[in-house]
Amino acid sequence: MQKRSQQELSVSGQELDKLEANRRRIVDLLERSSPGPGVRGSVLEGVKLMRADSSTARVPVLYEPSIVVVARGRKRGYLGGQTYIYDQNNYLVLSVPMPFECETEVSAEGPMLGVSIKVDVSVLGELLMKMNPRQSSADSGALGIFATPLDERMSGAVLRLLECMQSPVEAEILGPQIMREITYLVLCGEQGGALLALIALNGRIGQIQRAVQRMHIQYNQALDITELAEDLGMSASAFHHNFKAVTATSPLQYLKTIRLHKAKMFMVQEGIGAGDAAERVGYESVSQFSREFKRFFGESPLQEVAITRARLGLEAPVLTRIE
Repeated sequence: MQKRSQQELSVSGQELDKLEANRRRIVDLLERSSPGPGVRGSVLEGVKLMRADSSTARVPVLYEPSIVVVARGRKRGYLGGQTYIYDQNNYLVLSVPMPFECETEVSAEGPMLGVSIKVDVSVLGELLMKMNPRQSSADSGALGIFATPLDERMSGAVLRLLECMQSPVEAEILGPQIMREITYLVLCGEQGGALLALIALNGRIGQIQRAVQRMHIQYNQALDITELAEDLGMSASAFHHNFKAVTATSPLQYLKTIRLHKAKMFMVQEGIGAGDAAERVGYESVSQFSREFKRFFGESPLQEVAITRARLGLEAPVLTRIE
């Protein structure tokens, strides 16, 4: 192996210095914008701020298609027998709404801090029309989740996004363009093909994305696998195979996961009870819902909601019932 030249080492050192300077500034802005734990919206639609004041064990989570950059601390995602680490060195990209398990580590420096940027399919379409045509056919066939090394260009774009968000006017004017730039940088990266496949008419990920969108909209309705597969021009067996290749789970298990996450969200945010939440997401049996909820989250609905609200610093609501 040849020794690297002094110039190469100098350039590498400069890049590392820039990355660290960007990271510290990003941490500064996130600390200012995220005073308490949890995932919260921001002044810019599609951008969420993440903070954890203590490490958490492996728990089920549900992410929408997004680009997740962690500036301090570390998160580990587990899906399909694989582990995805996203921290100050690697960012996470999800090309489909993805339920998986995640654990969080805080740093000796302080709370875990990160930012999530929604992947906009319409922006992907506009970018695709202007990019190299050969890239449009890329479809890695891999899971719709991957971690990629964070470089100076990406960290710089994330920094500028957070800086413009300090002013509502600048956020409205500059924010969407910087989000577009961040999406473009992901597309230009080594895993860009998986993201481009989202909008490919015949790509496997693109087809499954359409099925997933339908399941997210109609989560409280019965799922007819044969009908859904036919709508995509597949046999039921091919649909099962392709769905699992992208999401690492079966269609029915995926729908169950969506229902349980939705029910938990309703109970945490709206203060409704387990029975109302079960009915709202499509369960006919409350006892079945409670069993599956405990098996999935590890706690009963009442206990899990209390734990989640405490973790987010939310006061316990007075339970309401939907008539």
